[in-house]
Amino acid sequence: MQNILLYAAVVLIWGSTWAAIPYQLGVVAEEVSVAYRFGLAAIVLYLFALASRRRLHLPASVYPFVFLQGTLLFCINYFFVYYGTAYLTSGIVAVLFSSILVMNAIFERLFFGRRIDMRFWLAAVIGITGIAMIFWPEIADVSLTDKSVYGGMLVLFGTLIASLGNMTAVVNTNRGLPVVAVNAHAMAFAAMLAFLIAAALGREFNFSTRADYIVSLAYLTIFGSAVAFGCYLALLRRIGASRASYSTVLYPIVALLISTYLEGYRWTTLAIIGMSLTLIGNWLILSQRKKEITT
Repeated sequence: MQNILLYAAVVLIWGSTWAAIPYQLGVVAEEVSVAYRFGLAAIVLYLFALASRRRLHLPASVYPFVFLQGTLLFCINYFFVYYGTAYLTSGIVAVLFSSILVMNAIFERLFFGRRIDMRFWLAAVIGITGIAMIFWPEIADVSLTDKSVYGGMLVLFGTLIASLGNMTAVVNTNRGLPVVAVNAHAMAFAAMLAFLIAAALGREFNFSTRADYIVSLAYLTIFGSAVAFGCYLALLRRIGASRASYSTVLYPIVALLISTYLEGYRWTTLAIIGMSLTLIGNWLILSQRKKEITT
């Protein structure tokens, strides 16, 4: 039951961040917005740890991997996904980012020798196919003569970095390190690195006072970062990176359900079939026997 609750929290929160992220783009540079987001999220986690009397101190020997987790999972990958989004529709980005399923499985096998059974591969094929069906009109409109290929390469590279970030998180969780402390320090490192990169690239350090920017930043900071990543890494520890990352195929569905309510999105027959496939894939992942998902 706890696995399902963590999984649901990750899906619902990160699925809803799709509606918040566009408000972060345009006025403030992507690198600066990422720095604001994770710098504030680190502060939130530090305050939470102090209020709940959780341990923040970590052994000096683990900080290199904590820094690496922040660099890969909370910083660099966001840059490339945001860059690629400038050339692609959100549906294409969703389909490309769902490839993290396959990347995580391959890297878990390569780095940790973890066996991935045929049930997972079947679920991955079903889930990615379902996402592709939901966004098929957008996929069909892609032209190889425009910059969509360049955008797709940026998103895939960002996804690859995110997957490697997942592997560093596996190392940190396997060491039994407290999730709140690791995330707090890693997000602080990520924010500092993002500020340095922004400065090196000559980005303007401005801040938008628009209500939509501030509200979306607050939501991404508290729920999309501090809460969701805590749930995700707890889930990663319990069921592994490959199965935890299957939640990515449900994010677009949550986003479309929100769009249905707020923007009048109309579901096609193909989209309904695609949603059904993703739900079947999730059932295959979450119905693993307890022995299989806790090793």
